[in-house]
Amino acid sequence: MDIMTILGLGMGLTAIVGGNLLEGGHTESLMIFTAFFIVFGGTLGAVMVQTPLNIFLLSLKRIMWMIMPPKVNSKAMIEKIVEWSQLARKEGLLSLQEIAEEETDGFSKSGLQMLADGNEPETVRSILEVELEMTESKDLQAAKVFEGFGGYSPTIGIIGAVMGLIHVMENLSEPEKLGPGIAVAFVATIYGVGLANLVFLPMANKLKTVIGNQVLYREMIIDGLVSIAEGENPRNIDSKLRGYL
Repeated sequence: MDIMTILGLGMGLTAIVGGNLLEGGHTESLMIFTAFFIVFGGTLGAVMVQTPLNIFLLSLKRIMWMIMPPKVNSKAMIEKIVEWSQLARKEGLLSLQEIAEEETDGFSKSGLQMLADGNEPETVRSILEVELEMTESKDLQAAKVFEGFGGYSPTIGIIGAVMGLIHVMENLSEPEKLGPGIAVAFVATIYGVGLANLVFLPMANKLKTVIGNQVLYREMIIDGLVSIAEGENPRNIDSKLRGYL
């Protein structure tokens, strides 16, 4: 679990709401559903217009990475790769077939299967790099969805503010309606800017960090598997891969 995400959101909300209370404001004044509906609904619509369906659905799945990022244990993987290299040296690459069938990580499983099939080192590298690049490309597009949310929400907040002011101007003859209209105007701006800078843009950057870690981890696996295919000494493979740590 990534505790920093929870702590960061909690601290940001506490600072905003707490500052409002210290200034003599009321929490209820920030809880205006109309303003939230305008900002979030408008932003969601704009993002849906610019994003293909498959990428939008993928971005929803990647939200879980904010709290539960994929587990990456580079030290354990290095140990496994060294064990594979020792086995391949003793019994040949075909001995990796059984390990490939038992491997749970799909990326490693694919590489091991290619080694067991006797593919050349450069063939193994090129195929795995294509798979890695495609996965990275899709995940980065999913992260850009949240960048889109962060880019549109302040502007939609301004639209909400203008709509509130228009409502105020239409009811100048009815003073009792002026307050709610002005409140919606300003709160919509707060929602737009707040969601962008406290939620959406940080989400995009956190996802990029997680994706970067995944890419580095898989690049390490590629180097390890290619080294096995080239018949390198297990000790040299261990030394090379520990550079990733």
